[in-house]
Amino acid sequence: MSSLIQTTLALPPHPNPNLTTPCTLFTVLTSSTTLNHLKQVHAQILRSKLENSNSVLLKLVLSSCTLSTSLDYALSVFCQIQNPETHLCNKFLRELSRSTKPEKTLLVYEKMRRDGLTMDRFSFPPLLKAVARVSGFSVGSEIHGLASKMGFYSDPFIQTGLVGMYAACGQIMEARLVFDKMSHRDVVTWNIMIEGYCQSGLFDDVLELFEEMKSSGVEADQMILCTILSACGRARNLSYGKAVHEFIMENNIAIDSHLQSAIVNMYSSCGAMDLARQIYDQISSKNVVVSTAMVSGYSKFGQVEDARLIFNQMIKKDLVCWSAMISGYAKSDQPQEALKLFNEMRHLGIVPDQITMLSAISACAHLGALDQAKWIHIFVNKNGFGGALSVNNALIDMYAKCGSLDRARGVFENMPRKNVVSWSSIINAFAMHGDANNAISFFHKMKEKNIEPNGVTFVGVLYACSHAGLVEEGKKIFSSMTSEHGIIPEHKHYGCMVDLYCRANLLREALELIETMPLAPNIVIWGSLMASCQIHGEVELGEFSAKRILEVEPDHDGALIVLSNLYARERRWEDVGQMRKLMSRKGIFKEKACSRIELNNEIHQFFMADRYHKQADQIYEKLEDVVSQLKLVGYTPNTSVILVDVEEDEKKELVLSHSEKLALCYGLISGNKGSSIRIVKNLRICEDCHNFMKLVSKVYEREIVVRDRTRFHHYNDGLCSCKDYW
Repeated sequence: MSSLIQTTLALPPHPNPNLTTPCTLFTVLTSSTTLNHLKQVHAQILRSKLENSNSVLLKLVLSSCTLSTSLDYALSVFCQIQNPETHLCNKFLRELSRSTKPEKTLLVYEKMRRDGLTMDRFSFPPLLKAVARVSGFSVGSEIHGLASKMGFYSDPFIQTGLVGMYAACGQIMEARLVFDKMSHRDVVTWNIMIEGYCQSGLFDDVLELFEEMKSSGVEADQMILCTILSACGRARNLSYGKAVHEFIMENNIAIDSHLQSAIVNMYSSCGAMDLARQIYDQISSKNVVVSTAMVSGYSKFGQVEDARLIFNQMIKKDLVCWSAMISGYAKSDQPQEALKLFNEMRHLGIVPDQITMLSAISACAHLGALDQAKWIHIFVNKNGFGGALSVNNALIDMYAKCGSLDRARGVFENMPRKNVVSWSSIINAFAMHGDANNAISFFHKMKEKNIEPNGVTFVGVLYACSHAGLVEEGKKIFSSMTSEHGIIPEHKHYGCMVDLYCRANLLREALELIETMPLAPNIVIWGSLMASCQIHGEVELGEFSAKRILEVEPDHDGALIVLSNLYARERRWEDVGQMRKLMSRKGIFKEKACSRIELNNEIHQFFMADRYHKQADQIYEKLEDVVSQLKLVGYTPNTSVILVDVEEDEKKELVLSHSEKLALCYGLISGNKGSSIRIVKNLRICEDCHNFMKLVSKVYEREIVVRDRTRFHHYNDGLCSCKDYW
């Protein structure tokens, strides 16, 4: 305390030369704006022998509370007040509960209890508010018990505080018990309880409670209606959401900007974008919140062009809006646009948050561009996101999908903390690269470390078994789901098992599993069998599978395309013609094969036989040269993969102009000599291209990495990591 006395005073000038009266000191404290200034006033209080004036010291304490940097100082001064009156303590509790460090409130509570200071009914609401903000359930329960013991339990303000405290701590049933015992519940209490259910994801309870509230005669305010509409959106309950909207209109409730945004957000969350747009277009002054709701809705449901139109019209855009638009592109097969927008946002000085980073990482993963992935990883570490568990999990997936299993494993090994998502991500990484041994090894390691696998983990390890032909191992692991881990297999797990049998050409076993599984087989499971029938030339079973799919979804494009391909393999050109007429009539077209390659931080895209690239002439010249070199080591184009009725020479021309071959040749003429060539293809690589890549890797002594629709192929010295099993 002596150091405070020695502080040089620099009090603001005052017309009255006597600065030692409580009144003057009150005025000076009110105008103090820095911690140093408060300390100078404290020194003056001590010099003026006013240190025993509780009112002056409390004013100093409360003034300290207005500065977030001086809360510890406020506590130290409070501890020097001798037997502070209860109403003074309550004022301090209230200020601390509203501060940036609400946990300090509980330190004052401990002192009051320790020193035997009196508490009254006004002491409890700020304490409960602080507990709610720090989610301190145990101390909240203690405060509840103390309030009951002191006879304050029936106080409506304390009861409301208890409901909010329990709800904030995730103890929703405890909150409801208090709520149900309340003799008087105002609109604030109803809102706290409804918000508690909403935060707990109990949306049916939210709607039920809203009906109770209406029956009780309490009028809903705008805040409650916003909460209810949010619950409808999150529960995708469009019918109730419409009813709430009608309730608002019928009762002439004033619709402010928050309520407008809530209505638009409800409709967009439920996928009713036409209704959302109707409301949006009626708003004369569109703020950033309501416009962001539209951008998010359109983005979520793949309507990125509509989202971008609104995004471009917005004068002001916040981080949430940028993130929604970036996420929309990332999820809509437009990863380049997502990364372009991410860079544009950064150049405007908008700092991304973790959600934005996850979208950018997802876009990199989808793009499959390793250089972009490396850059985003550097950005993550430079900007302080490297410690976030979810970001590291996403980085594992990103590197795996960009073809760098080593980097994916490096991220995993360097993580200080790993959860089931981390383990599942690395297992999936091994699986998609065909490294079944490591996938299974890491599956056993995670169990040794007492990390309980979940459904996603089993999808990864079963996928690994499927792509490596480990039928018996896959059967054991599938059986262990229920016997060891109590996980009931879902469609995706049965789908993995069907795929496991199909890839091993055990089609009858696959059909038997489909027919005996406890769940009704879905389109994905029938589709897996159907696709395998195409690969293995099982026309009859393939037709059977396709018809099962068409029974569920008559316009399923994949089933019609596979049927056409099955007939083409059998040279049933008349049936092929009928299928194509049907597809044309339904507006169904085969997805165009497309291959991408990244060179010098630029993405180059190729389609079958296209000549759009600026170096097309050089690419085709290189292709001729490569084919000539490969023919010397025994290469012959496999025209059986061309499923159209044309002459043999034309088939050879078509198979040699597949998109991945064009991308490969561009890599050979433009990439650094000896560097890896990385290609991403949107469809499954065909047999001819697979053989072509193997031979090129040997003749040209280059590593080639191809990511197709289902997995990675690493070609080295004439061999592929898939061991020709894909």
